[in-house]
Amino acid sequence: MKTITLTLFSLLMTIVSFGQISTQEKNALLALYNATHGNAWQTTWNLEAPVDTWYGVTIVDNKVLAINLDNNKLDGTLPSELGDLVYLEELNLFRNSISGTIPPSLGQLGSIKTIDISFNKLEGAIPVELTTLNSLETLRLYMNNLTGTIPSAIGNLENLKVLELYSNNLGGAIPTSIEKLSNLQELLLSSNALVGKLPSDFSKLKNLKVLSVFDNQLLGVIPSSIGDLVNLEELVLSNNAFYGEMPSELVKITNLKTLLIGNNNFKGDLAQLGEKFPNMVAFDYENASSGGVLATLDTED
Repeated sequence: MKTITLTLFSLLMTIVSFGQISTQEKNALLALYNATHGNAWQTTWNLEAPVDTWYGVTIVDNKVLAINLDNNKLDGTLPSELGDLVYLEELNLFRNSISGTIPPSLGQLGSIKTIDISFNKLEGAIPVELTTLNSLETLRLYMNNLTGTIPSAIGNLENLKVLELYSNNLGGAIPTSIEKLSNLQELLLSSNALVGKLPSDFSKLKNLKVLSVFDNQLLGVIPSSIGDLVNLEELVLSNNAFYGEMPSELVKITNLKTLLIGNNNFKGDLAQLGEKFPNMVAFDYENASSGGVLATLDTED
């Protein structure tokens, strides 16, 4: 009889604890709700209901693993308590009206793989604490009002595959530590106020498929190591102050489909450059003052 009672008790405790999370994690979710006017979200939370029924919250083994509240009319700031979601693997707050700064406490999210707070109204600098997130694979902060520089320690994110910081107000140089991101596939830094030169050594970035830095204040020659980007499909350098001849090593990028280099000070026979790439579909090499040329090339299936 005692064994049966214990078994029933264990079963009851399992049922009661299903979908429950720690008080610390629940308080962090409530802080997000309160700081972003949760009662006015497009899809809100019933705070009287179990946490595992809250929209956009994924709970596994009584741990909060993901928050997906993209395009949900969040309006307010990000609370520091988000750093208490220590098991979080995905934070997706894309396309809302979140203002204020990115809390440095996000650097406590040791299991995080994806951070997407793009298309909001964020201000201030990118916290250097984010460069300690060794599990991070995707960082999307584009289309905000971020200022300051790209953290020099960005190269510590050894598992990073996607870095999208375009359409902000970031200045300074592109950190040379980016050269260490051997898993990087997309690097989008366009439409900022970046200065200086491109990184000189692309030899470790062989997985890179997209490199876009148009509409900045970058200058200098294109390094010959650009030819090491053997998997590159898009190279967008337009609207900067690059000069000199395009390196001959560029032709080694046989997968290149998009090459946009207009509004710079390049020399040489640029018109013939597009013919050197068998998979090219879009090629722009002229300055706006010359009328501009954007050639869309037909390719056979």
